[in-house]
Amino acid sequence: MDYEISLTDVGFTRRQRIDRAVHTLEGILTGIAIDGTINPKEVEELKAWVNDHRKLVGNHPFTELIPAIDAALMDGIIDAEEQADLLWLCQNLQSGSTYYDETTSDIQRLQGILHGILADGEVNDDEIRQLSQWTEDHCYLKGCYPFDEIDALLTQVLRDGEIDSTERAMLKLFFEDFVSYSLARRMKDARSGTTPSRKISGICAVCPDLAFPDRTYTFTGASAKASRSQMAAQIESLGGRFSPTVTRVVHYLVVGANGNPAWAYACYGRKVEQAMKLRADGHALVIVHENDFWDAIQDHSIVSD
Repeated sequence: MDYEISLTDVGFTRRQRIDRAVHTLEGILTGIAIDGTINPKEVEELKAWVNDHRKLVGNHPFTELIPAIDAALMDGIIDAEEQADLLWLCQNLQSGSTYYDETTSDIQRLQGILHGILADGEVNDDEIRQLSQWTEDHCYLKGCYPFDEIDALLTQVLRDGEIDSTERAMLKLFFEDFVSYSLARRMKDARSGTTPSRKISGICAVCPDLAFPDRTYTFTGASAKASRSQMAAQIESLGGRFSPTVTRVVHYLVVGANGNPAWAYACYGRKVEQAMKLRADGHALVIVHENDFWDAIQDHSIVSD
């Protein structure tokens, strides 16, 4: 994912991209220290951001930001005071553009946090728990990509209070897919001609809020409770619509439980990949587990009665 800003950008487009770069930097600074320590690989990630934007040093706010980061990096480390000073500078040098609302800004910060967490190539338990706390503090982002996916994964991983190596690897894989590799690794890959090929899909939202009137549903996977036509009839009886395919008019993709009573993280193939791509493009489509679908059917039926 490229954060480079063209000097020819004007008006709202230029301010939009400046805000995005500064929000990402703010997130990186938060992410690299989210576990209470900053190691050399994480410092390299910060250097990579600077190098990606160094040609803009003559333009506000990079005139102030880049020299401040360079000064902090002179001894090769970033201590807690320097991190706090740089975060303060980020928060006070934003363009003031009204182009982005609070939601967009925080999604950009989340992206920066993931950059920072991945900077040393590892995802440790403290980072996972601190990120979980961040998602709890920013629950208003529910419904946005990739907040729902990350929230669902963290809920699954932390459900039993233990984090194993497989769960760490699963989180790292999704984080890498979202940020398209860290800045430093992206630059290295560009020089070597390699590109990331790992993908992850099949994330169900946690406790989704499902509506039916004027909403369109589609399904994937197998249901243990009903046929697809019976599920479609249930939706239509509550004022909703059924679509056999995933398109931009779809609001919910229901993933079949296939008899499994637990919330599941699994790959269901083509429809989930299509839904994930639409979410990544900004479409407000929610991927839900079948159990949540039936709970919503029951709730709406009770209200109707």
